[in-house]
Amino acid sequence: MHYTDTGSGTPLVLFHGFCLDSRMWDPVRDGLSAHVRLITPDQRGFGRSPLGDDPPSLETVAADMVGLLDDLGLERAVIGGCSMGGYVAMAVLRAAPERVSGVLLVDTKAREDVPEAKANRLAVAARAEREGTAPWLADQMLPTILVNRSCDGIVREWMEAQPRESVAWAQRAMADRVDSRETLRGLDIDALVVHGEADGLMPVELAEELAELTAGKLAVLPGAGHLPPVERPEEFVAAVTPWLTAR
Repeated sequence: MHYTDTGSGTPLVLFHGFCLDSRMWDPVRDGLSAHVRLITPDQRGFGRSPLGDDPPSLETVAADMVGLLDDLGLERAVIGGCSMGGYVAMAVLRAAPERVSGVLLVDTKAREDVPEAKANRLAVAARAEREGTAPWLADQMLPTILVNRSCDGIVREWMEAQPRESVAWAQRAMADRVDSRETLRGLDIDALVVHGEADGLMPVELAEELAELTAGKLAVLPGAGHLPPVERPEEFVAAVTPWLTAR
């Protein structure tokens, strides 16, 4: 598994969103690495990490991440993720809660997909395998996920760099994911929920639910959509840093 490791101190492992890779954290890397040891892996199939032969499952991705902690000699770490990366973080909490000292959930949700959303994921997976993803997938997603449209170019570049097989695998894994509300309810760890106020994919109400489930703090970022670390990096670092340094 490929990963980037910068900074020192408390380890913070951040998981990227769908059809992206660890580069999505580049705009906040320096700001966060000034306070913690920031580790950003490419999840299987994305960036420079191979997909492998396992059937689609977020539990498999979670096992990869626990294995990364083992490889790095980390008994515990703060973990977090944006969108699909949040689903991975919740899967890690199911698999190995004793390895997690805090959780950062960014523009994600605990609920499983409704049947219509699941069917759409499976349709996207089939089309990606059949046609590839450029340019139609970014054409569909960017108007919904981004408010700061000056980020369109770089996000499209990241999306269109991902292999079609990995896009399909991840969509099927997300379609098959379980509801995580019971996993989060009553967690005895520190939690922070960060959410873009103008997220066109996931409304703020889902972030409020996460904060309630985890008894965590909620930071809503004005002028941000579904990818606050990319769209509003300075505001994201300002929201996350006090929580990290107070732990």
